[in-house]
Amino acid sequence: MRKASRTIALVTGIGVLVLVNYWIERKEQLLANGRVVLLELAPIDPRSLMQGDYMALRFRMEGDMGRYRDLRDGYLIVAPDARGVAVFRRIDGGEPLASGELRIRYRWRNDRPRLGSDAFFFQEGQANLYQGARYGEARVDDSGEMLLTGLRDADLRKLGP
Repeated sequence: MRKASRTIALVTGIGVLVLVNYWIERKEQLLANGRVVLLELAPIDPRSLMQGDYMALRFRMEGDMGRYRDLRDGYLIVAPDARGVAVFRRIDGGEPLASGELRIRYRWRNDRPRLGSDAFFFQEGQANLYQGARYGEARVDDSGEMLLTGLRDADLRKLGP
């Protein structure tokens, strides 16, 4: 009986390690091969923006989706404007993408849509480097998964060390 328990624990542990490594590899592929997309941040009071070593984020596009309250998790279609900033086009209805468009996955949480992370973490003591953030820089893969990779200022310059 004791040997069976050890075998189950070992197989479970190996399974967990395989899943974690698969997830890490997917994120690494997204970082390496994902398309860069810039998302405008919604106005947030800068005095309450910094809390410890992270910045709370909200994307303006999430507000644009507020009128679609009857939807649940899905995909939205965006296209870059002349500056390269993603502009909300429509909710994905399964139609083919036009040139330049891409899908981004969204999830409804707490009665509002969420695009990826709602926080940007940085090294303690570097909050002042990110106070001018106006855009989130993310990588998006062909399946619509998004990974926030940085922040940019009003002139689209990368922020940080």
